[in-house]
Amino acid sequence: MKAQLSIIGGGVMGEAILSRLIASNLYLPSDVCVSDPMPERRALLEKKYGVQVTPNNLVAAEAEIMLLAVKPQSLNAAAIGLANAPANCIVSILAGVTLAQLEVMFPSKPIIRAMPNTPAQVGAGVTAIAANALVTAAQLNAVQKIFGAVGTVVEVAESLMNAVTGLSGSGPAYVALMVEAMADGGVAAGLPRAIAMQLATQTVLGTAQLLTETKLHPAQLKDQVTSPAGTTIAAIAQLEKAGLRSAMIEAVLAATHRADQLGKQ
Repeated sequence: MKAQLSIIGGGVMGEAILSRLIASNLYLPSDVCVSDPMPERRALLEKKYGVQVTPNNLVAAEAEIMLLAVKPQSLNAAAIGLANAPANCIVSILAGVTLAQLEVMFPSKPIIRAMPNTPAQVGAGVTAIAANALVTAAQLNAVQKIFGAVGTVVEVAESLMNAVTGLSGSGPAYVALMVEAMADGGVAAGLPRAIAMQLATQTVLGTAQLLTETKLHPAQLKDQVTSPAGTTIAAIAQLEKAGLRSAMIEAVLAATHRADQLGKQ
């Protein structure tokens, strides 16, 4: 059953990464083994992607790269028996769990800490990675390719990983909340729900693409849309009155703080 890649935890993010790796042909189904304690989850992943599945984490760990994709609170239980796992490189996507903590669990192992986000499901995610001193250039390149299959990859100092979690890791929820609120506003103004949702989602998607491709500062784009005494400035005045900027900043800081707490539990 030895595979090139093992995924410990077949949940939402584990499957998101798996699906893109298979779709991009970076790994063949036979190259991947997923361990998960839920029989129905294993059956689904085996049927949908053709990968090897097992309830035994140690069996799955017999791979070149082992990806830890369990919940942070489940790490201690999942890691039982894995300290001497034969995997050549450990990759963790667990929020708040530091390289130092992982090095205690997996001594003398090359370890990479990564924080992807849920747009990885459609190949539009962004993943920040930080490696310990034992990771080779070849291993770092292999892991960059894995996360490159699900979107953009950036390298950051490990001390910034909780901030990454607070911004981009949790960020899709902030954007989804904003889209829902925009659509609700459209409905309140008289638009049918389906049309309001289509307008809201495409507006967010198009604006993100415009900022990415033009490299405009968000303030510049805002000024381009905002005419004197027009509709947009009237709306912005309300958003400023409601404290949108402050609320968003505080949300990122709260998520960052929670990531810090998770690492200490």
